[in-house]
Amino acid sequence: MEQTDWDELKRAAVEVMGRAYAPYSHYPVGAAALADDGRLVVGCNVENAAYGVVLCAECGLVSQLHASGGGRLTHFVCVNGAEEVIMPCGRCRQLLFEHGGRDLLVWTVSGVKPMSEVLPDAFGPDDLTHITGSTTDAGGNQ
Repeated sequence: MEQTDWDELKRAAVEVMGRAYAPYSHYPVGAAALADDGRLVVGCNVENAAYGVVLCAECGLVSQLHASGGGRLTHFVCVNGAEEVIMPCGRCRQLLFEHGGRDLLVWTVSGVKPMSEVLPDAFGPDDLTHITGSTTDAGGNQ
């Protein structure tokens, strides 16, 4: 992907950041990504007076990914209210890993990196199937 393509992706993140609902932190965030079929998906943060139930921009983006047909994320960028590229928090890195995998390219504060560098040694769906033959149920009972 050329820098001009990354710039277009960032513009989409800036645009959706303008629709963020951040009356408590006053820290609007916008996120934009490409899916493996070339589709653009976006998300913005949505705060709540009960701070623990805030929806990060990445959550909205992944929700739009699935609501618009599913697939895998291939390229991602996130911006703040000053239109600066920012790093997703740890929770959101895990969410992005789940929906883009190790090869998802992320524009970080230190350049474009694969998710394998942004979240090294990540725990993912493959880890859940790693142990086969287990007789443990969802409640941890054998």
